[in-house]
Amino acid sequence: MTTAGAVHAEGGRDDRNGVRTALAGLTTRGRSFLAAGVAAAVCAYVLGQSDLLRVGLLLAVLPLLCATVLYRTRYRVAGSRRLSPGRVPAGSEARVHLRMENVSRMPTGLLMLQDRVPYVLGPRPRFVLDRVEAGGRREVSYRVRSDLRGRYPLGPLQLRLSDPFGMCELTRSFSTYDTLTVIPRVEPLPPVRLSGEAKGYGDGRQRSLALAGEDDVIPRGYRYGDDLRRVHWRSTARYGELMVRREEQPQRARCTVLLDTRAVAYPGAGPHSAFEWAVSGAASVLVHMLERGFSVRLLTDTGSSVPGEGADGFAGASQESADAAGLMMDTLAVVDHSDEAGLSRAYDVLRGGSEGLLVAFLGDLDEEQAAVLARMRQRSGGALAFVLQGGSWLREPVEAPGPSHEGGERLRMLREAGWTALAVPRGASLEGLWRQADRERPGLAAASGGVGP
Repeated sequence: MTTAGAVHAEGGRDDRNGVRTALAGLTTRGRSFLAAGVAAAVCAYVLGQSDLLRVGLLLAVLPLLCATVLYRTRYRVAGSRRLSPGRVPAGSEARVHLRMENVSRMPTGLLMLQDRVPYVLGPRPRFVLDRVEAGGRREVSYRVRSDLRGRYPLGPLQLRLSDPFGMCELTRSFSTYDTLTVIPRVEPLPPVRLSGEAKGYGDGRQRSLALAGEDDVIPRGYRYGDDLRRVHWRSTARYGELMVRREEQPQRARCTVLLDTRAVAYPGAGPHSAFEWAVSGAASVLVHMLERGFSVRLLTDTGSSVPGEGADGFAGASQESADAAGLMMDTLAVVDHSDEAGLSRAYDVLRGGSEGLLVAFLGDLDEEQAAVLARMRQRSGGALAFVLQGGSWLREPVEAPGPSHEGGERLRMLREAGWTALAVPRGASLEGLWRQADRERPGLAAASGGVGP
């Protein structure tokens, strides 16, 4: 949920452009009155009819008078926008609340409110607000929906002021706008016995003990709920605040989610394409592993990782799971195809050390990239690959298609290297594939003491 800062729209007093702006704001009714008045005045002059001249002057002066009064009237209107929620999955609706407040000492006339939204979110919303008394406020709302993930600007808000006779309309624009983030769809996954290099906070968790010597102890500041028996009095006297011994540090299990974004690996486009399935699948696994207490990192074929909080690039224990999930979802909301030809940059990141559990969402693979993935397996405690063959996603299958001969060969290479590799047909459910991976998990059970459900 976000809130736009309040801004003001006021009538101006620029004499140089005042006449031009006022005349440009005349409506069809105002222009018709002005033309009729001028025509009546000309006819009265030609025919010598003084009564017709007075009527013509009245018709011509009325729209000019309305435009002048409206332009020089100082309406001070504050507006704000609130999104609920500010981050929404693709295909879901968000509601936008607009609030207008008259902060001047005089009532407004008829107000026409219009908000600018991208065409993918729906039609441009328009509202008509009746007279707003001094200090009064009005609230309206509208819904937006997008099947395409991304970041979409909302605003700026436009306010049209009109006189009571409908002779003139002037537009005032607010300066602020908000951003709606449409994230990938997240599919809930069942808990299965996945294992990585380091154990999680469940069964068989590892702890790195601090140095046991009194002089080598690593203290930290006291936190509410700490055992007073762990107070380190020497450090307390040195730092002038209550310090406790950091006797042991839990080491959370790690999980790296590799997303292949190569343009050459994913033919086709649209919300039901193979690439969008891979992005949604990566988002689902990231959220699932964070909920299970893993330290999670998102890695792409370009070698970039999110989040990069620490030197290892993982979302560590000092970062809240909700914040880490939000950061990754914001990244996946705008991720696009890359120009990379292979997965070598991702391998360079992974070969620095053991990465725990590795879950990869891959497009079409050639023999060279399958070999690179085989070497990646040596850097992980468990490895699971979802391979999306682009050709099978370009047409509606009559029956559940199996992998092509070439695709089957790539899957065989991955499985021989220790991967749990699954082919992903068009329209497949990630939940079903996740359960299938649990049944076929020779690469996932490689490390001892897997994390239970």
